[in-house]
Parts: sequence; structure tokens; C-alpha cells
Amino acid sequence: MDIMSYIVEEGLVMIPVLFILGEIIKHTNVLDNRWIPLTLLVISLGLTPLALGGYHANTIVQAILVAGVPTFGNQMYKQLKKEE
Repeated sequence: MDIMSYIVEEGLVMIPVLFILGEIIKHTNVLDNRWIPLTLLVISLGLTPLALGGYHANTIVQAILVAGVPTFGNQMYKQLKKEE
């Protein structure tokens, strides 16, 4: 399954924004790392619907999907980088 096929083109701009914000949060030690995915979800729920034209059921779903991509991608990278 390709999650990117479910995200509307206008929402794609939020993925690097959230990734960069996650990295900033991680390196400033403002929050414990376990709270970063939840923080990115909250930020996405606040900003993505604005970028997509308002708060509707579809834009809320888009916000959740957009927040999942950098979080999932980061975890995949970490798991694939691990040595067994």
C-alpha cells in the first residue's frame, strides 16, 4: 500500500515542514522524543486544514496522513539503519 497515493497534492508541502519541525524539536530537547509524533500530529491538525481550505472531515484525515509520513519514515530509517 502506498500511503502517498491517499494524500492530496496540496498537502504534500506539509510533509517536509513537519519533518523539519520534528528535527528541530528533537535537537533542542524541548520535549522528550516519545512526544514528538503526538506534537507533529497536533501541529498538522492545526496547519494542514488551513493549507487545504478549512476544517472538514477530509482535511482532518489529510492532516493525520500527512503527520504519519515523516513519523513513519523516520522510524523506518532508524529500523533499517540498526545493526542486528
